[in-house]
Amino acid sequence: MFASQAHADTILHAFNWKYSDITSQAKEIAQAGYKTVLISPPLKSTGDQWWARYQPQDIRLIDSPVGNKEDLQALIAALKAEGVGVYADVVLNHMANESWKRSDLNYPGSELLTQYNQNADYVNRQKLFGDLSLGQFSANDFHPAGCITDWSNPGHVQYWRLCGGNGDTGLPDLDPNNWVVGQQRLYLQALKDMGISGFRVDAVKHMSNYQITQIFTPEITSGMHVFGEVITSGGKGSNDYHSFLEPYLNDTNHSAYDFPLFASIRSAFSFNGSMTALHDPQAYGQALSNDRAVTFTITHDIPTNDGFRYQIMDPTDEKLAYAYILGKDGGTPLIYSDALSANEDKDNGRWKDVWNRSDMTAMISFHNQLQGKTMEVLYSDQCLLLFKREKQGLVAINKCGEERSYTIDTNQFEFNWYLPYKDKLSNHSETISSRYHTLSVPARTARMLAL
Repeated sequence: MFASQAHADTILHAFNWKYSDITSQAKEIAQAGYKTVLISPPLKSTGDQWWARYQPQDIRLIDSPVGNKEDLQALIAALKAEGVGVYADVVLNHMANESWKRSDLNYPGSELLTQYNQNADYVNRQKLFGDLSLGQFSANDFHPAGCITDWSNPGHVQYWRLCGGNGDTGLPDLDPNNWVVGQQRLYLQALKDMGISGFRVDAVKHMSNYQITQIFTPEITSGMHVFGEVITSGGKGSNDYHSFLEPYLNDTNHSAYDFPLFASIRSAFSFNGSMTALHDPQAYGQALSNDRAVTFTITHDIPTNDGFRYQIMDPTDEKLAYAYILGKDGGTPLIYSDALSANEDKDNGRWKDVWNRSDMTAMISFHNQLQGKTMEVLYSDQCLLLFKREKQGLVAINKCGEERSYTIDTNQFEFNWYLPYKDKLSNHSETISSRYHTLSVPARTARMLAL
């Protein structure tokens, strides 16, 4: 279903961006080469912290610090006018943890229902579906309280709650009964009817495949790009891959974040690693199939959660890794760019404007120009990875601290002769004019050469 070129288009993950800021930059986003934007969860939530967006109070309306339904309608219209689609981050596993102020599991709860009544005109303009004078979920719609303790056990991970420390009771975990599933279907269909063209499924690792397949009916997924984030330490051979990601892919037609490839990328760029890890990782089960993969070099969880920050790459390595995922064939590249508050940003705005950085737009230009052209790896060693995109493009990545060269036998690999392949990342060009062509790549540099 997702093998079409449309689902290989680059996604801008506008993490924690206000909807109005996306709207105001719609033209710039399109000019940068993005074809889709992934927005923060469209639902009712409160609290200024980024993680509050992932604590739904009500999925029947859109009203949060990043925007409301009216803002989202304007965003969709502005991006559509520029030929850019919109994907929504959806939170279906749980509701907000409000144990700090109440003991019941009635959502949205009496406090919000009173606010709805007092602001009926505004609230009804933000409504997606349902009767906002009534509650949506009660205690009967949740799994019993209890925190996940065995993270290797799918039953434990999918049935119990995500909890913090210090006695936290966790995020109330929704039970996939007929009422809950029906409400979630109405939610997704309402977003689709607004013009949303894809869903990122948050916390999908914590939902049973039965629950997922009940919610995501063929009617809902038709024409949509649906993908989940199932964090694994690698691909084939790693327990978490076989326990969580592999069953998810087998039981659904969804795509997924390519954590196996991410592990290969981190291995290749590690101090003692080799670029041979990226020669053909799919052949060894260390990358997802091209039509199911959402490729990345960083996700929102990595810089914002202390437990994942060890996965942050060196800035130059991250740029070179982007050259790889935007230069290669297959997968849907996702570019992370955040709008975190000063007290939440631990990295001094490192990813704030990465989406529009000149090198990023150049790499996206290469991706868009060569999209659909097959890939052939010419060479790899500890430092160097070299591959071509049919006869139209050539990518060379040198991760090491000194210049590296490789001599290509052009009788073995087809190229266009006497035409300049121009580097998207510099003023450099290469012209093939003899059988043996030596390509030199400066230290810590990528060449993305295209006709």
